[in-house]
Amino acid sequence: MKDKWPFIRQQKWFRIISNKYVLSTVTFLVWMLFLDVNSYLIHHELNHEIEELEENIQYYQSEIARDRKQLEELTSDLEKLEKFAREQYWMNRPGEEIYLIETEE
Repeated sequence: MKDKWPFIRQQKWFRIISNKYVLSTVTFLVWMLFLDVNSYLIHHELNHEIEELEENIQYYQSEIARDRKQLEELTSDLEKLEKFAREQYWMNRPGEEIYLIETEE
């Protein structure tokens, strides 16, 4: 049987692409980059998730530090504790009335 396109087999790029080592290497790279469980795409997504979680850790650590400072202030001074209770939880003394004024923005 005669080849339909003998001139293609003589081309340099065809000889390089049809080399079994090149084909094996390309197949391996495609498999590892896209198809494998440990592919580059999955690693990229996991790295992105790790960055988000590290940002969350920093945020919550700063919130914990702020809350500890506020707790220390409230436990050391009764006037600050009363002010906090009145402002945050609208607590009042007996016989005292609280009026809430809401403004539209």
